[in-house]
Amino acid sequence: MTLGIDAKVGMAQFPFYSQIKPPSLNINIKDLENKVVAGSIYLDGKLLFSIAAPRASLNERLQNIQNNLAQISKAYFQKPEKKLNIEVRNANGNPVIYVNERYLLTVTAEDAKLRGMNTTALAEAIKLELMQGFEEARYERTIEFITEQAKTAAMVLAIMIAMSGGVFYFLHPSKNYSGEAALTPAQKAYRPISTLLDKQQQGHIKEVKRRLFQIAQAGIWGGGSLIILSFFPYTRALQVGIIAVLKIPLRLGIVALVIYVAIRLSYALTERLTSAFVKSTTLLTPETSERLQLRVSTISGVAKSIITFIWLGVGILLALTALGIDIIPLLAGVSLIGVALSLASQSLIKDAINGFLIIMEDQYALGDVITVGDVGGLVENLNLRITQVRDAEGRLITIPNSEIKIVANLSSRWSRADLNIPVAYQADIDHALQLIKNVGLDMDRDVLWDHQIIEPPEVLGVENFGDRGLIVRVWIKTQPLKQWNVAREYRRRLKIAFDQAGISIPVPQQTVWLNSANIKQ
Repeated sequence: MTLGIDAKVGMAQFPFYSQIKPPSLNINIKDLENKVVAGSIYLDGKLLFSIAAPRASLNERLQNIQNNLAQISKAYFQKPEKKLNIEVRNANGNPVIYVNERYLLTVTAEDAKLRGMNTTALAEAIKLELMQGFEEARYERTIEFITEQAKTAAMVLAIMIAMSGGVFYFLHPSKNYSGEAALTPAQKAYRPISTLLDKQQQGHIKEVKRRLFQIAQAGIWGGGSLIILSFFPYTRALQVGIIAVLKIPLRLGIVALVIYVAIRLSYALTERLTSAFVKSTTLLTPETSERLQLRVSTISGVAKSIITFIWLGVGILLALTALGIDIIPLLAGVSLIGVALSLASQSLIKDAINGFLIIMEDQYALGDVITVGDVGGLVENLNLRITQVRDAEGRLITIPNSEIKIVANLSSRWSRADLNIPVAYQADIDHALQLIKNVGLDMDRDVLWDHQIIEPPEVLGVENFGDRGLIVRVWIKTQPLKQWNVAREYRRRLKIAFDQAGISIPVPQQTVWLNSANIKQ
């Protein structure tokens, strides 16, 4: 229902849309069937001559001529002493070719038009091609020829083995590198980020090498086997049949493998660029460590998604081209469909635009803790369309990016533990304030916590007079997402210090005053 309404709104906003007509796809099936196409006749897998016929009857004519040629060649080769007799006769005004008194084919006007000569001249040309073909086929069945071809096949097999070994060696290099380049102290702090990126890059390159190894091995052994089959007249027809059967699947397989390798290489390039970005010394500062890691993960993931989508689109177009489909009219139709979908899916476009701005402006990233309206949690997934957060109860909340108007990021670049500490009215406030400050300074100097606390804790002073006592406010600036851990540890240490100093933490209480004059005796 919403889709229809959006489409109507789009037509109202763009009046010309209703006047756009899709490209004409009216195809006359009868014209296609009557279109004259060419085919080839083979002897022992070698091309003899070509013929032409309407598309609807070409396959039948090819099969009849091939069957006639197979019977003629079988009878001829069974008797080595038999001579070859090819005659051109005339039937109903068309030349008819006979071989050893067996009918082979009738030369038609379509055949003559294909070769650019008249039917009589074409018949003589086919006669000459048949004589040469049969003479060559008879010679290929001699012991001398088969022996020479066997030697050549053995050489090809040896070359295949050598090439296979070379491919195995170059695409499976030994892992002899174990040293590490010297790193500056700043770079060591970012080593987990760069190491992860380098590992991902190496994984993509390794996968590309593995696929290239498989492709190369298949090409070497498959191609070499077809070459060996072509050496012998008894197996050459099998080679032609295999090529004919695998023609379309092979094209589609090559396209799929090329696209897969291209995607993997693009991933590796993305990781390499990201790793170089992270290792830049201008970015290696303590304040940007956590933030940089979050941004890198987010942008890298979105970039990979876009790259995959683009390469898959290219792969579909290449596959259609490999199948012989003209993609120009198809692209024209797809463009009109794209206009219709863009008008009917405006909310998706808004999601994508807002998602792009969120990522580019670094409003938040993967691993951030955010609050959007009444919901909030840890960002687990972020792409151009949606944001998914996990709240404190473990629920995964999905938010369309177009619905994110105001967002509160609780972990952007740094965080703060905001503490309100109650102190009893009866306590020495100056002593309590000094004790609170000392606890913070001791914790800041602790080696277990100094890397999580960015600045020394700041005691703001007495914030308010509460019903529980005096409220002292303390700020502690921490690394992103560390404010809760720091606050818990600070409260624990402060409780111990208060107990040792005899300062009580007040609890809610109520004082009731009674007027003795109003009490009855």
